[in-house]
This record gives sequence, structure tokens and C-alpha cells, in this order.
Amino acid sequence: MTDLVGYAGLALNLLSMTMKDVRRLRALALTANTIYIFYGLLLHAYPLIIGCSVAVCIHACRLLSLHSGKKQRQIRECDARE
Repeated sequence: MTDLVGYAGLALNLLSMTMKDVRRLRALALTANTIYIFYGLLLHAYPLIIGCSVAVCIHACRLLSLHSGKKQRQIRECDARE
């Protein structure tokens, strides 16, 4: 069971590296790191938990900034049309 969790995280992490779309890459990497945190908890591997927790925060912040940047561009495009 524990190994399956690790392999699931690994598979998502590797899949995220094949993404051309940055949003998808970040979302998959965030999900993979969340699974790795769970895996680290099962193994009591605190360096893994800490490292993946930092990665989750980084990916979440980058996703939020990408999302807010997209909204600002849409607003400017709408204003330019009027």
C-alpha cells in the first residue's frame, strides 16, 4: 500500500514534466507533492514532508499568480474593446 502511494506521486510528477501548459504542470506537480507528503507521513520521512510542503506552497503561489494575471489581461482586453 505504501509503495503504491509513492508510485502514484512519482507518476504524477513525471507526467507534470511532460506538460507544455504551465498551469497544468503546476497543478499536477502540486498534486504529486501533496501525495508525496502523505507518502512521507506513512514512512515518517520528515525531510520528504518538509521539502514537498515547501514545493506545494511554491506551486500554489505560482498558480495563483498565473490565475490573477490571466484575469487582469481579460479585464484590459474588455476595456480595449469598448
